[in-house]
Amino acid sequence: MDYKHIHFIGIGGIGMSGIASILRSKGIIVSGSDIKKSRITDSLKNQGIRIYLGHNSENIRGADLVVYSSAINADNAELRTARGLGINVIERAECLAELMKGTFSIVVVGSHGKTTTSSLASYMLASAGFEPTAVIGGIVNNWDNNIYLGASKYFVAEADESDGTFLKYAPDYSIITNIDSEHLDFYKNYSRVIDSFAEFAAKTKEGGCIIGCGDDVNIKKILDGLKRRSITFGFGSSCDITADKVSLEYFSSSFNCIYNAKRVGNFKLSVPGLHNVSNSLSVIALGLELGIDKKVIYESLLNYRGIKRRFQVKAKSDKYIIIDDYAHHPTEIKATLAALAPLLNGSSLRNSSKGIATGYKRVIAVFQPHRYSRTKHLLDEFAQSFSDVDHLIITDIYAAGEAPIEGISAEVLCDKIKKRREKNIEFVRKDKVVSRILNIISHGDIIITLGAGDIGKLTDELSIKIVGKN
Repeated sequence: MDYKHIHFIGIGGIGMSGIASILRSKGIIVSGSDIKKSRITDSLKNQGIRIYLGHNSENIRGADLVVYSSAINADNAELRTARGLGINVIERAECLAELMKGTFSIVVVGSHGKTTTSSLASYMLASAGFEPTAVIGGIVNNWDNNIYLGASKYFVAEADESDGTFLKYAPDYSIITNIDSEHLDFYKNYSRVIDSFAEFAAKTKEGGCIIGCGDDVNIKKILDGLKRRSITFGFGSSCDITADKVSLEYFSSSFNCIYNAKRVGNFKLSVPGLHNVSNSLSVIALGLELGIDKKVIYESLLNYRGIKRRFQVKAKSDKYIIIDDYAHHPTEIKATLAALAPLLNGSSLRNSSKGIATGYKRVIAVFQPHRYSRTKHLLDEFAQSFSDVDHLIITDIYAAGEAPIEGISAEVLCDKIKKRREKNIEFVRKDKVVSRILNIISHGDIIITLGAGDIGKLTDELSIKIVGKN
């Protein structure tokens, strides 16, 4: 990019920070602002990026390009000033698209699972010596970072569909994990969501390939209607690459992979849940397409350690285990709770006197709804998402900058769920959640926090008070 000084408005966001780091590594002067200090802003500062806390028109001084995130309002002081001065202004997705020009780009999209899939794909390429550049929407535990700075032509990116900006990309390879009823505040209806993914798929370059979930009827329909080479993955018999003999284990899974009716081999994935087996099938397909040795693919799946806030164990003892997860959509919540099953069937706790595995006994879940609009659009679906929970706590909605919607609240959601199951569900204000859990826990409990807001911070306090460490 032919700019000397690039300023980011909202630089503390996970997507913005990754792009800023890559540009700084290229020798460009980078500055940015955010409303609060965080682990991310501290890391950026240590990289030599100038960080401003708060948004002020003076912050953009000297910049010849301003990049802003979708979370930034049109009346933002820095954004208005930049436009008034005639400084080039672009969205985050446009900046990422510019970075991908001239590369062999692999873009991962989907309503769910794209962070895990894009990070696993990036980790596989790095393990194979492909040295990709990667921008991920979460902190990859293997790297303790959301980016990987490689020196090759390969570029892996997770693309955000929430505001339609993923349509700015034209990748060589696309991975589509699923399409769900999500971000209806932007799309207004599910049909537009599907149409948007179809438009994205059509942007995949000729000569490239689309790797899509064949278990998703909408993805299958999109692929059938496109003149692009495609590979379907999933558990259905019609999928090109599939898995059988799946064994869901304690924080891992193993399966036999079959591609075009031929056995590829046995694989073990070191993150839990059937949904992650599906995600890994798309990555195996990508690896085979790129000619990566099967042994390297196997080892990358085995050694991959997941993403922070994705089924992250914060603390455990012989009495309790505390888990934090980003799940904030009904589909994600059900998949995450289903992944707890191996912990409840005798694979976790051990009787100290007899050495017999007894299993965790009960699930206590704390759910923080994310956005008023999502809660409104998916109220009925949320009410059906917690059947695997023994004791459910609903806490305050995390607004994410949205204004409240009349008639929508955490209490309303709680009452909706109570109509399906009257016992062991309650609304608790966030500042009272820790004390409430301390009052109800008993030996053998799994405590899991769910939500895309700041609910995960409670697990640090819980870890200290329940287990004695964080």
